[in-house]
Amino acid sequence: MKSPKGWNSWDSYGASVTEAEVKQNAVWLQENLLEFGWDYVVVDIQWYEPTADSSLYHNFAHLTMDQFGRLQPAVNRFPSAAGEKGFKPLSDFVHDLGLKFGIHIMRGIPREAVHQHLPIFGIDKTADQIAQNNICPWNADMYGVDVSQPAGQAYYDNLIQMYADWGVDFIKVDDIADSKIYHGAHKEEIAALAQAIKKCGREIVLSLSPGPAHLEDGSFLQQHANMWHLTDDFWDNWPQLYQMFEKCEQWAPLIANGSYPDCDMLPLGHIGIRSVDGSGGNRQSNFTPAEQQTMMTLWGIFQSPLMFGGELTDMNEMTYRLLTNKDYLKMHESLNYQRQIFRENEWVIWFGKSADTEYYAIFNLADEERQLPDDLLSVYFSGTNYFDIWQGATWQSGKLPAHGAALLRKEN
Repeated sequence: MKSPKGWNSWDSYGASVTEAEVKQNAVWLQENLLEFGWDYVVVDIQWYEPTADSSLYHNFAHLTMDQFGRLQPAVNRFPSAAGEKGFKPLSDFVHDLGLKFGIHIMRGIPREAVHQHLPIFGIDKTADQIAQNNICPWNADMYGVDVSQPAGQAYYDNLIQMYADWGVDFIKVDDIADSKIYHGAHKEEIAALAQAIKKCGREIVLSLSPGPAHLEDGSFLQQHANMWHLTDDFWDNWPQLYQMFEKCEQWAPLIANGSYPDCDMLPLGHIGIRSVDGSGGNRQSNFTPAEQQTMMTLWGIFQSPLMFGGELTDMNEMTYRLLTNKDYLKMHESLNYQRQIFRENEWVIWFGKSADTEYYAIFNLADEERQLPDDLLSVYFSGTNYFDIWQGATWQSGKLPAHGAALLRKEN
C-alpha cells in the first residue's frame, strides 16, 4: 500500500462539516487532483452530533445512534443518511467519482449507549457490560471497550462490518495512539480494531490519532496499523514544523510499505473556516511560502501520508503547484529508503533513494536567508548535477530563504 493522499475536513470545518461541503470538495478533488494520485475523502470527527458547529466539543451532547448504540450520521448535516442508510449514499457518491471514502471515529462505545444499557448487535450483552472507564480526556462521548472479553471484540467486529457495508475505505481512530492520562497507546483496542478489519471483507486503511506515538510502540504499530500520528494536531506555525524534524529523524527506520509514521495533515490554503484550533480563525495558512515548501519537502522525503486540510474549491495557485508536482509525487511514492544524514547550525540534510535514483532535501531552519556552506557543498554535492524539483531546473544555487528548503534529484 502506498502512503495515502487525500483531503480531510478537520482543518477547515472542525467537527461541523456537512454533506454538501464534503461533496463539493470531493468533486473538486476528482476534477483537479485525482490524476495526481490524491484520492481519499475523509469526514472527520463528530459526524454523528447534530449540534456540532466548530472544532470545540459539546460535552454530553446528544449523539445520533441506532438501536444497538452504533453512531450514525446526523441527518440534519448528512441528509442522505435518512432512513437508516448511514454513510452508504455519500460513500457511493464518492466512489462514483473514482475516489475513496473515509471517516473519523473515537475509540470506544458511546456514553449514551452505556447509560441506556443498549443491546450489542448480534450478542447477548449490553453496552454497559463491555464498557471501561478509561474515557478520553478531551471528548466526553465515549467509554473504552473491554476487549479482553469476547463481547468486546464482537462489538468492534460488528461496528467495523457496518462501516465496510457502508463502503468505508479509511478509518481514522482517535484517542488511541497516545494517552496523556493512561500513559501510552491503547494497544488492546488497536489490536481489536485491526482484527475486526481483517474479518470484514473489505480493504480499509487504519489510521491512529493523536500522537505523540511512542517509539517503544513502533513494532506494535507497524503490525496493527497503516499510519499513526507522531504529534498532537499539527497546525500552521513554525515551532510545530521545527519540532517535526526531530520526530521524523527518530521514526524514519520504521517506515515500511503499508505502515507509515504520520506527520499529520497539511494545513495549507484556506483553513479555519469553522475550526477555531491552531493559529487563528478563518484564514489563509500562516505558513510563509518558504515554510510551505519546507513542510511539503519533509513530508515527502519522509513518505508521510499527505492529507490536505484546506478548503479545496478556492485553492490558490502556489498551493496547487505544490500538490501537483509530478517529480515530487514520484519521489513520495517510490522511495525505499530515507534518513537524515546531517544536522548542525540549523542546517538539515536528508537523503533518500528509490530503485532508480537518489534524492537530497536541504533545509535552512534559521530565521534568515543563508548560503549552504562550502564544506557541505563539497562533502555532499560536488561532482554531480542535481535537478531542483521545486524549481523544475538544474540546481545551481545553495542559497535558501529563512525556514526554506530545496529538494534535489540526482541526475544520471
